[in-house]
Order: sequence, then structure tokens, then C-alpha cells
Amino acid sequence: MKTERVRHETGSEGRLPGLPVITLLTDFGTADYFVGAVKGAILSVNSNVCIVDITHEIPAQDIEAGAFMLLAAYKTFPRGTIHIGVVDPGVGSARRPIIVTANDQFFVGPDNGIFSYISAHRTFHVTATEYFRPDPSSTFHGRDIFAPVAAALSTGVAPEQFGAEINDDVRLPSLETPLRIIHIDRFGNCVTNIRRETFEGNSLKINGKTISAVRNFYGEASAGELFAIWGSAGFLEISINGGSAAQILGAKRGDSVSFT
Repeated sequence: MKTERVRHETGSEGRLPGLPVITLLTDFGTADYFVGAVKGAILSVNSNVCIVDITHEIPAQDIEAGAFMLLAAYKTFPRGTIHIGVVDPGVGSARRPIIVTANDQFFVGPDNGIFSYISAHRTFHVTATEYFRPDPSSTFHGRDIFAPVAAALSTGVAPEQFGAEINDDVRLPSLETPLRIIHIDRFGNCVTNIRRETFEGNSLKINGKTISAVRNFYGEASAGELFAIWGSAGFLEISINGGSAAQILGAKRGDSVSFT
């Protein structure tokens, strides 16, 4: 069978000419067959795609962590990229499979809030089962629903062809308020939800500790010094030179942050 390379013309859906890009963000880990099976399901529909792993190390069933990771990563990808986000504790239940279009990109996954932080979007309820794998498993929609739907998108199928547009998709609590820690990375940096436009230029207090220093880069701080720094995701982070700020602060996601 001859396989032709699929090319898209730039249009209203934001696709660019060239090899389609599909990203994967899951809580699957890499010890099992899950990630490989998802990739196989994509390639079975369209073998001419570039598959990129954002991460498969989202804590199990942690939708909020998945939403933040997707927010931090997706803007680096080209127009027309299709993102599969699968952190899906409700797999097999009545929760809806959806496609989200935003910022000239596509997002495919469960309607459980994982796409909440992607702003100014349209959402479509995926009901066109002809795009699913035959006899979808009730425990593996990543392989049997989301992967083939994303692959079909990559061939040029429009989001409207998968189902009706909806406006009642599930949303996580606001990312903007209240002021809090929204993520702790593997280095122990505490990412707050403070953006430059909301930063008051004062000291911060977290768990009774005051952070007044703002540094431009990590090495600018003294050893053992707690400081604030603008992180790569665009939020103010609390760090420590040579250690874990989260450990020093006894901090966890959701802890309150206040200006002093």
C-alpha cells in the first residue's frame, strides 16, 4: 500500500504545511505498554506524523498538574499542533471525550478540566464513533478514542465533524485567584499563580516565612537564600540556591501566598 505524506494548507483552523505534530501528555509513566500503544493507534491512522512526548510523569490522576504542564508547554509548539492530554480518572464513565480548539492548536482528551487553563477556546463533544478504534476498551480511551481522533484531525478532518460544539465543558477553579502555589517542580521550586501584571513588588509570605529577595537567575542568590524569580512558564517562583524551596517552606500545591 502506498503511503502518502499528508500536508495541510494554512487556513481557518491554523494548520501549517508540513508534517503534522501530535503531542502526548499523560500520567501513564513509561514502565507499561500504555504510551507505546497510544503511539501505535495514532500511526495506524496516519503514519506521517511527528509524535512528541511532553511528559508521561504527571502524578497519577492529578488533573490539575496535567492542566498546568499543558499550559506551560503548548505555546512552544507550531500552529496546527494536536495535543493529546490524558489524565483520566473518570475513564469509562459518562464524562465526555472532547476536542478543544484554541490559539490555532487542537487539544484532545477527557472533559474533566485538563484543558481549563487554555484560554479563548471552542469545545466540541466527540460523538462520531466511526473515528474510534473498534470496540473501545472502557479502561483505555487514550488508545481507543483520543489517539485515533487526534490522528484523524492530523489528516485534515475538521473538529465540527466529530460532534457538536458545547459551552458547558468542565472547568477547574480559576488559575488567577486566590494567590497560591500552583505547582512544585522536581527541583523543589514553588510556582505561584502571580503574573508580572499582578505582582505588587512587595515581599511574599508563604507558611509564615517571608521572601523579599527577587533574583534574575539562580546563581545570583547566595547559598541557602530563599528568593523569588520569574520562571519560564511566566509565573513568579520561589526558589533556593542549592536546595528545595518546597522542603524549606514545608510547602505543597494549594498553599496560600500573600503580599506583605
